[in-house]
Amino acid sequence: MNPTTLAALAAFPSQLEAHYAAIPDAFRHWAPPSWEGVPSEAFTAIEQLCHVRDIEVEGYHVRFRRTLEESHPTLASIDSEPLAIARAYGMADAAKVLAEFRIARARTMEIVSNLTDMQLARTAVFEGYGPLTMRSLVHYLCSHDQQHLAGLQWLAGKIDASKAAVAA
Repeated sequence: MNPTTLAALAAFPSQLEAHYAAIPDAFRHWAPPSWEGVPSEAFTAIEQLCHVRDIEVEGYHVRFRRTLEESHPTLASIDSEPLAIARAYGMADAAKVLAEFRIARARTMEIVSNLTDMQLARTAVFEGYGPLTMRSLVHYLCSHDQQHLAGLQWLAGKIDASKAAVAA
């Protein structure tokens, strides 16, 4: 696997925590009047953390296992909004979510760091993405990580803009 991708995956828990910490406490549950232009799912800062944790475990861990164990499986996409509502993401404890995510990402790193070329070439079909290889799936996870860092930065920009609008 590409060492740059592996390094980005390994660094993500700390980056996620730092980006979340940069959101002012009073805005961690805040939603902008419009989500137009958001580069990630339309989730508040705390909901972003919960989403990343759940997609890691229930999305990518399952997809990795199935791609490695089954012959050309079809991998489900997860509808995140109903999950956020059912699990009350907005009420979550950030420290607990971040700790759970770190454990999940450590498991991910165990899986993806030791894949052979043959395993990386295994194929599947991912709903919404189409045909892929295990290597593709690892890249998509890395892309998903980056989307959520961008989502937190986007929220920080919206928060700052909302403060400027009040001051004007």
